Amino acid sequence: MERQARVGVIGGSGLYNIEGLANKEEIRLTTPFGDPSDAITVGILEGIDVAFLPRHGRGHRITPSELNFRANIFAMKQLGVRQLVSISACGSLREAFAPGHVVIPDQLFDWTRQRELTFFGRGLVAHIGLADPYCPHLSQAAFEATVAAGGTAHKGGTLITIEGPRFSTKAESRIYRQWGLDIIGMTGSPEAQLAREAEICYTCVAHITDYDVWHESEEPVTVEMVIQQLSKNVNMAKASLLHLLRHLPDPESCACGRALDAAIMTDLKTVPPQTKSELWPLVQRFFGEAGKG
Repeated sequence: MERQARVGVIGGSGLYNIEGLANKEEIRLTTPFGDPSDAITVGILEGIDVAFLPRHGRGHRITPSELNFRANIFAMKQLGVRQLVSISACGSLREAFAPGHVVIPDQLFDWTRQRELTFFGRGLVAHIGLADPYCPHLSQAAFEATVAAGGTAHKGGTLITIEGPRFSTKAESRIYRQWGLDIIGMTGSPEAQLAREAEICYTCVAHITDYDVWHESEEPVTVEMVIQQLSKNVNMAKASLLHLLRHLPDPESCACGRALDAAIMTDLKTVPPQTKSELWPLVQRFFGEAGKG
């Protein structure tokens, strides 16, 4: 593939495009797992080649459970992306994380039930480590960029991913708080683990839109509430992205790009040719160019 990008951005609810991209091109990709949510826009921003994908498709057509997470992340890998920023709308499970704030989580709790969670299988087994699901270097840079853009940012916290598309019941929200969870969303998993399997540095920039339904003095979350808060945050989100692109960490400085080194269990000589061919962007370095056939 001729057009490549170093940084990928997946825009969540309310962020469906990035302004100011130079040398812009829309690329429609297909993957062994199907098509991504939409065409990926590749262009240059702050001197960096950037690939942007609206997670739910332009016009917000795709529910969280319908998202083809594997195709989205695999397409980023096909484009050569090494650092991936997820911009997400989330609810708060903590008083201190108020609507309008930004949280850069450092932990993830997967409470989904219907999603494809791995690229591997079909004769090739890999068990990645996910003790720390977000890239620490990229997350630190995202935190600093949010502060520099004038946002109120919190570094660290646990994001629970629920299936959706409905919002929580009050009983569920209270239980999540008792479990010690901090923010809640519908798309954090399996994005993070798939990015790790793809050996891409990954961070989440969670824009807090509401207090879910647990807060007795606040109205329960609604779509209108989410949209109103996101519209207030969108300029800050774009400004923080520009700052982040100016201060990107070196992807070589962390272990994300070598996540498969100790993960693949299968004797490579036994991998079915079709599986090897399908997963080639992920496993090429283990076989070498001559091993694709």
